[in-house]
Parts: sequence; C-alpha cells; structure tokens
Amino acid sequence: MTRTVYATATTLDGYLADPEDSLAWLFIQDHDPDGPGGHGQFMEGVGSLVMGAATYLWVTDHLRSSGEDWPYTQPSWVLTHRDLPPIDGADVRFAAADDPAAVRALHADLVAAADGGDVWVVGGGALAADLAAEGLLDEIRLSIAPVTLGDGKPLLPRPFALELGELDRNGAFMVATYTVAGPLEEVIAAAAGE
Repeated sequence: MTRTVYATATTLDGYLADPEDSLAWLFIQDHDPDGPGGHGQFMEGVGSLVMGAATYLWVTDHLRSSGEDWPYTQPSWVLTHRDLPPIDGADVRFAAADDPAAVRALHADLVAAADGGDVWVVGGGALAADLAAEGLLDEIRLSIAPVTLGDGKPLLPRPFALELGELDRNGAFMVATYTVAGPLEEVIAAAAGE
C-alpha cells in the first residue's frame, strides 16, 4: 500500500535550512548512510517524489556545481508558479497546487505514478503541511541534528499533532518516525469532546 512520507533532516529547533536556504549545518553531522533512517534503504521503497521549487533549485544548483546527474529514476513533481529549468533525461513534472482540490488531485497523480511504492515528500515544509492538512500525509521521518538555527525554513509552518512511532539514533542524529494525527486544533477539540 502506498504511503506518503515526508522524510527530511531538521535542526533541533525545527528548521530545514537557514534563512538563505543553506544546509551547511547538515553536512557537518556524523551519520551512517546505511544506519537507521538511512537514505539508501528508504529510497528502495520510493515510487514517486514531490518537492517545492526552493528544494528543486537547491538540488539542481548542487548537481550543477558538483557535476552530478539527477539522482532519481522515479517520476518527480515540482510545485511552482515559475518557469524552472528542466533536467535533461529526468522525469520531472512541474505543477501548481494552490487549493485543497488541487492538492488532492496532485496526490492522486503521485500515488498512481508510485505504482505501489511510497510517495516521498522531499520538501519543503509548506508542501508537507498542505498534504497533512488534507489528511494525505501518512508519516514524517525525521533525522534531527544536534544544532539550532534560531530562524530559517520551518519543518512544518502550521500546527499539527503527531504520534511518535519508532525512535533510533544514527551518528549525531536522533531518528524519529511520526504519524500525523491531524491539525492540532482539531485534535485538541476532539480530545475535549467538542
């Protein structure tokens, strides 16, 4: 069964990147790529990907500067309102999802393209929050680094209640898996019997 999984690294204070989109804090962390929360094993189950424009631009800039090719064979969606450069030979599709109906339609396309594999929400936080608000985000897998930024791009820019599943350690990272219980206000109201 296809799951939609937001798998990312975050700082202890809940940021994906600093205000200038830098991930310098991430690259100084010790980790085992084959350990808990490792990227390789996770990617074996991924059937499609979705990311925001800022994530896509960061990835393409990194690939350009390192001379690497697009690393994903899976169909990949980029949510944007701009004309962004495509990647030669890569299955990258550009879309906009401005309202709940568009988010649901996009998710249906992602699930169909995943062909039984998981949908990986690569980033950013606003995209993950849009999916979670529609009840379409099944799991959040976090590699939490022992660093704080104080400001930057938030992990999730809206309040949600989460339920902790697995907890492990990989080098410097605490690796935690959560299910999304729902928007925090709704979970509080349900607990209060409203």
